[in-house]
Amino acid sequence: MFFKDIIGQSRIKERLIRSVHEERISHAQLFSGPEGNGKLALALAYAQYISCRNRSENDSCGGCPSCRKYQKLQHPDLHFVFPIFKPKGVQKSFCDDFLKQWREMVLKSPYFGLNQWGSFIEAENSQLTIYSHESESIIRKLNIKPFEAEFKVMIIWLPEKMNIACSNKLLKMIEEPPVKTLFLMVTENEADIISTIRSRTQIIKIPRISDIDLQEYFAQTGLYDAETIAGMIHHAGGNYLKAIEFSEPSDDKKYFFDVFQNVMRHAYSAGQKTSAILEILDIAEELAGIGRERQKDFFMYAMQLTREFFMMNLKKPALVYLNQEEKSFGDKFAPFINERNVILFNNLFEEGYLHISRNGNPKIVFTDTLLSIIRIIKK
Repeated sequence: MFFKDIIGQSRIKERLIRSVHEERISHAQLFSGPEGNGKLALALAYAQYISCRNRSENDSCGGCPSCRKYQKLQHPDLHFVFPIFKPKGVQKSFCDDFLKQWREMVLKSPYFGLNQWGSFIEAENSQLTIYSHESESIIRKLNIKPFEAEFKVMIIWLPEKMNIACSNKLLKMIEEPPVKTLFLMVTENEADIISTIRSRTQIIKIPRISDIDLQEYFAQTGLYDAETIAGMIHHAGGNYLKAIEFSEPSDDKKYFFDVFQNVMRHAYSAGQKTSAILEILDIAEELAGIGRERQKDFFMYAMQLTREFFMMNLKKPALVYLNQEEKSFGDKFAPFINERNVILFNNLFEEGYLHISRNGNPKIVFTDTLLSIIRIIKK
C-alpha cells in the first residue's frame, strides 16, 4: 500500500512520514476514527514505508524486496489480527485460518467494514470476535526475531472486538514489548478498547475524508457524472463506503429498501386489511434474525430514507439524494412523511438502533417498532 493511493488525509500522511524521518516511531499506535476513512490503508502504507529499503521523501519505493512482499501482504515480518467466527464443528478458530480471505479482501480494497468482512467470510449471523486463544498466536509470532525487516509489525484491525482475556495478554506485550516490534491498531470505537491499552498507545485521530478529497478522487476515476458524484458525497458524510453504496447499492441496501417499502405499504393498509398486521409481524421476525450489525444498519437506513422523503415532500429536490429506485418509491410515498410525523419516525428508528446496540431483544424491538409505524403513518 502506498500513501499516494490513499484518498485525502494529507495531514495524517505527513505526520506518519515525519515520524519515520525523525526516528520517532512509537511501538504501539492506535489509528482511531469512523468507518470508511482509510485507517487500515494508512496503517498498511505506514508499515510498508517503515520497512522499505529505498524509501523516498514521501512514499515507499515499490520495487525493493520488502515492498514487493508488502504489496502481496506476504512479508514474513507482517502479521494481522482481525475479528473472526468459529465455524460449526471447529473447536478453536485463529486469524491464520482466515488469512487467505483477509489478504484477498484487503488487496481488493482496504476500504471495508465489519459487515462486508463478515459477508465475505460467510459468517452469516455469527458474532465476529477476536478470541482469547488468539493471544497464543500473537505471543508466538512476536517472540521471534524479525526475519528480514528492521521491525516486526502486528496490525490489529478492530481491537474493540477482542475478548477481554486476549486484551489483557496483549496489554502485557505492549507494556513489555519484544525487541523491534510495532503494534498498529485500527479502531472505529476507541472507547470500547480497555482503558489500560488505550493509555499505553499513541492515539492518532483519523478524521472523515473531506468532501473536496472525495470529489477529486471520484472525478479522477472518470466513472461518474457530476450529478452522481454530488449525490455520493452528500450520502457519504466523509465515508468512502457510503459514497460507493450510493452509486452501487450493496445487497444489504437493496434488502433494506425492499423491507422498508413492504413495511410502509402494510402499515398504511393495516386499517383495511387484517392480513397487513400479520405481514408486519412476519417481517419483524425476519429482521430479528439478521444479526445485530445488520439490524443497526437497517435503522440507520430507515432514518436516512425518512429524511430524504421529507425533503421530497417539502419540494426541495436540490436537497434530495436518492438513487432512481428510491426516488420512484418516494414519488408516491413522500407525502406520508410530513411535519406532523417526521420527528416521530426519526425518534422511533433512533430508539430501535439504541435498543439493539444495548443488546435488547431483537424480536421485541422490531415488533414494537413496526407496529408503532402503523400509528405514526396515519398522523
